[in-house]
Amino acid sequence: MDFSTCNESAELELLPPPPQTIHPNIVPVKAGLGKAYEPLKKINNTNRLPMARKDIGSKGQKIQLLANHFRVGMRKKDGFFYQYSVAMFYEDGNPVEVKGIGRKVMDKLCATYDELQNNDFAYDGEKSLFTVGSLPDKKLKFLVVLEEISSKRIGENGGPHGPNEGDTKRMRRQSRSKTFKVEINYAAKIPMQAIVNALRGQDSDNFQEALRVLDIILRQHAAKRGCLLVRQSFFHDNPRNYSDLGGGVLGCRGFHSSFRATQGGLSLNIDVSTTMILQPGPVLDFLCLNQNVKHPNSIDWIKAKRMLKNLRIKANNIEYKITGLSDQPCRSQTFLLKHGKDANGEVLSSEITVYDYFKHHKKIELRCSNMPCINVGKPKRPAYFPVELCTLVPLQRYTKALTNLQRAQLVEKSRQRPNERKASLEDSLRNSRYGNEPMLLSSGITIEPMLNKIEGRVLPAPSLVVGRGENFIPRGGRWNFNHKKLIEPVKIEHWAIVNFSTRCDIVYLCNTLKKCADMKGIHLNAPNKVFDEDQSYKREPANVRVEKLYTYVKSMLPGFPQLLLCILPERKNSELYGPWKRRSLADEGVATQCIAPVKINDQYITNVLLKINAKLGGINSKLSIENSRSIPFVSNVPTLILGMDVSHGSPGRSDVPSIAAVVSSRCWPEISRYRAAVRTQSSKVEMIASLFKPVSDTEDEGIIRELIKDFKNTSGHKPQQIIIFRDGVSESQFNQVLNIELNDIIKACNHLDERWCPKFTVIVAQKNHHTKFFLPSGAENVPPGTVIDNSICHPKNNDFYMCAQAGIMGTTRPTHYHVLHDEIGFSADAVQELVHQLSYVYQRSTTAISLVAPICYAHLAAAQMAQFMKFDELSETSSSHGGLTSVGVPLVPQLPRLHEEVTNSMFFC
Repeated sequence: MDFSTCNESAELELLPPPPQTIHPNIVPVKAGLGKAYEPLKKINNTNRLPMARKDIGSKGQKIQLLANHFRVGMRKKDGFFYQYSVAMFYEDGNPVEVKGIGRKVMDKLCATYDELQNNDFAYDGEKSLFTVGSLPDKKLKFLVVLEEISSKRIGENGGPHGPNEGDTKRMRRQSRSKTFKVEINYAAKIPMQAIVNALRGQDSDNFQEALRVLDIILRQHAAKRGCLLVRQSFFHDNPRNYSDLGGGVLGCRGFHSSFRATQGGLSLNIDVSTTMILQPGPVLDFLCLNQNVKHPNSIDWIKAKRMLKNLRIKANNIEYKITGLSDQPCRSQTFLLKHGKDANGEVLSSEITVYDYFKHHKKIELRCSNMPCINVGKPKRPAYFPVELCTLVPLQRYTKALTNLQRAQLVEKSRQRPNERKASLEDSLRNSRYGNEPMLLSSGITIEPMLNKIEGRVLPAPSLVVGRGENFIPRGGRWNFNHKKLIEPVKIEHWAIVNFSTRCDIVYLCNTLKKCADMKGIHLNAPNKVFDEDQSYKREPANVRVEKLYTYVKSMLPGFPQLLLCILPERKNSELYGPWKRRSLADEGVATQCIAPVKINDQYITNVLLKINAKLGGINSKLSIENSRSIPFVSNVPTLILGMDVSHGSPGRSDVPSIAAVVSSRCWPEISRYRAAVRTQSSKVEMIASLFKPVSDTEDEGIIRELIKDFKNTSGHKPQQIIIFRDGVSESQFNQVLNIELNDIIKACNHLDERWCPKFTVIVAQKNHHTKFFLPSGAENVPPGTVIDNSICHPKNNDFYMCAQAGIMGTTRPTHYHVLHDEIGFSADAVQELVHQLSYVYQRSTTAISLVAPICYAHLAAAQMAQFMKFDELSETSSSHGGLTSVGVPLVPQLPRLHEEVTNSMFFC
């Protein structure tokens, strides 16, 4: 089909009406007002749902854009998807639990039996099957024999890798086949009309299920083409898509593809996606790269065993899964080699080494016989291959944490300028050949080949005020402090330098600090003393080195200074960082700034001073309307702004607790000062557990009461409005935010005063999505301040996209904001302007940031406190890990409480 003619087809309907048409569920309101909800006076059991859009914004200069959403047409609106449950069993009745077999079984079933041959179907690879027409019966049972499956059943007979030449053909055939029982049962019927109804803003119980079917169709289409599937992202085995990240890890570029319901109708969202894979090829080559050694003889086989576990290799042209390594090297590792049977039917066998077997029976001379063998068998039935004969198969994901160098390489090599990314997206759609997908054709789904044209608006940059009351407007989302002073500089009279590095020129550093501080209005005396680490402690553990130097500092100073400037030897992830921060912030209560300067210049030192000034209670710049107390909805009513985030450990580390951080604005009506409350909670749990805690149950009063008390102490008022910015949750968790977290916040408020009923607004920010915007020319990024709340936004919910930042490198990633709940009564323009303004109050930088500052601060606070936990993990004497509660639940290690001297500071800056 020629997709260019889609708009002219009499049969094709693109629903709902064009993007410029206001959705029927949108209720226009007067600009700047908006209808407020009734305050939540008490906790009730009603299920809160995300609010519907009230209006669309109008402020800002209109701009024409392209979005990486391709419009989808639906010819067939009165049909159904039939859903069936799939159960697979081995011949002995045990269920099939190995991933990857399901698709092979289903493909063979379809090729063998007529029941599925005449039906286009979509299979999710596990337990769900969808068809456009119904199957002949509601219950179907099949037997499927896969000839190639048994090639993975290793070591049952003969040599170290399966049957040897002396085995019969019958035995060989049996070992290379497997029988499966497949049961397919009718489960549900999903009307395609559900998609049309949802696009018109009508509630539909089947809408998400219908979209899920369409996404499963895309996954099946990619699986048939041999792609690696990572949720809705697909990766081809093509060396042109690979980029070397070091350590045997490759960045593999692919594409994300998923259907989205938007105001402009159904669309296909396609984006460039990158994942990490292991470098395919000889196992020995990979291990040398992974361990950064030049020769296989230098490989650490204990590390290699952990790395190779469960990876897939190819040997003897057959694919296997690694279960471990042999206990002995190849020349010594033995097994029983079967020779057949004697006259009495007894099996004849003899013990032989793996090395001798391959030398005499396979005529292969092994060069690395001093190395372990790879075991691809079971614990009681091992099967060995010499490591030098094994190669890693392509497209195996690498899920461990990247090093700093690998992460930098990934960012650098994944970066694409807008015109490059735009071309990649169009190529991805063209190469995917969705127009030939049978299930999409049966469903009447067609996809336009051009990026969606949409209209955005560019909000003007807010005016900022710096020292001496100077007002200025940033240009291009950026500004600097050249010839400008900080609006509230601090006075640093007593401070010291702690030096763990031998490379830093301390005299030049102090002179540059003094010069730049004077230029910014910071009064900075000469340091009281410079403490250099004793070289004899260099090889000691990090916590010992920190303790030794701190003891020296305390012995030489009469009292602790305002600031300790710590010079670290490594720029990123120094092992000293966690112990130093913990000792400074939790034990001693002294502000500290860590640096690891590669090159000392005015720009670097100015950036350091911005952080120091914020940590010590100063402010670098403010919004002009903040200074004049004229922020709509915020300046006239005591308003608390919260930023909430949860930080999780590395993938696969279920023993590391998650860290929840909430930052709150203080000194109302200011919105540039914040303080943080941080708690640990169970690993991988996203909902924040410590928002409310009854005082009678624990010494911890809970995060919200702690922050509200601080707000009252610094502003003299209890907040009458609370604006919550939540990061890190998916759309499936919105209801939990509204019905768990918001409930806990209301409980905390009621516990302080039952008569107190503040109004709440809840806004979720998402960075982990796949929508991108382009200028029609494609050469440059969209300008900072670009906002989109039409066309490609949700057909019903109150969401918008904001590109507050200047896209200097790569393609700008917008932040997707969802207004889930609004009692304050923000109009679309008002909430968008507030979000835009909060992107300009980040004290660590002189640029507009891509996410509102409260969320960024929450992320920083969680990350810095996580270093405390990292230090605990490395400390052999730590008592905070391990142990069970009385009911056998693992104890969650608790963070040390911050010292009262730094609790209210912006220590995270």
